[in-house]
Amino acid sequence: MRLPFPRLARRSLAAAVPALLGVLALAPAPAASAATAEYVALGDSMASGPLIPDVTGPVACGRSTHNYAHELTAKIGAAVFRDVTCSGADSDDMFNPQQTSLLGQTSVTVPPQLDALAATTTLVTLTVGGNDAGLIGVAEDCVKLDPTAATCRSEHTSGGVDQVAQRVDAFGPRLAAVLDAVHQRAPQARVVVTGYGLYIKAHGCWPVVPVLPSDADWLQGLVNRLNAVISAQAAAHGATYVDLVGPSAGHDACQSAAKKWIEGYVPVNLAAPLHPNRNGEAAYAQVIAGRL
Repeated sequence: MRLPFPRLARRSLAAAVPALLGVLALAPAPAASAATAEYVALGDSMASGPLIPDVTGPVACGRSTHNYAHELTAKIGAAVFRDVTCSGADSDDMFNPQQTSLLGQTSVTVPPQLDALAATTTLVTLTVGGNDAGLIGVAEDCVKLDPTAATCRSEHTSGGVDQVAQRVDAFGPRLAAVLDAVHQRAPQARVVVTGYGLYIKAHGCWPVVPVLPSDADWLQGLVNRLNAVISAQAAAHGATYVDLVGPSAGHDACQSAAKKWIEGYVPVNLAAPLHPNRNGEAAYAQVIAGRL
């Protein structure tokens, strides 16, 4: 084979080899290749993708073969992939067994999600916090068919204190404990923590999404507040934070069926109410892949 530098003397080349090897010995090890990657996905229903075909794992976990974790592993070609995301999961379910339910009936108990980690794990994704703050339940309370009704925010404020915002702020230490445990169990892993996306545009779109304009801003403001807590804890505990609000612009629940990534109270695509649809999960996977 012809050398790319034909005029380079063999003697000079031979002399350069030891120096080159020395440089390589000092260089940091490359990140795990896709062929050797071991990927574990942790999280709640935003990550599991309930009602998006096809179902995999415990039915009550609402885990889809087209959630962002499955879409991401298809992109990176991980050699080992374990998806333990589950609807209803909160930070406690990372450490303890989760009792799932389906249609109000007790279903199977799933193991603590952190049990899926191993010393050989090289990538972890995590989406958690929405259930700790009870945001879906609050959003369900905010349906207002009468535009003159009292705001949902006022119903969740006592003595001038926003009780939901308090729960959001209290999530910080819980996430810190989860991230520390992830690093302890999977010391080689790159840990990626996602925020939550854009659920509803500024001032909403009542009555298409039956939330009063001020409540639409309050609800998305709570999501943004939770994202800020998640981002801060990720930075403080050696994890990469991935913002999903910015990329979601123009894809909130107020948009057309083809454009939206998040469904409203009455889904028009196959997905759970107030959750990402298949397009949303695929888009989230694309955003996450861009950070890897």
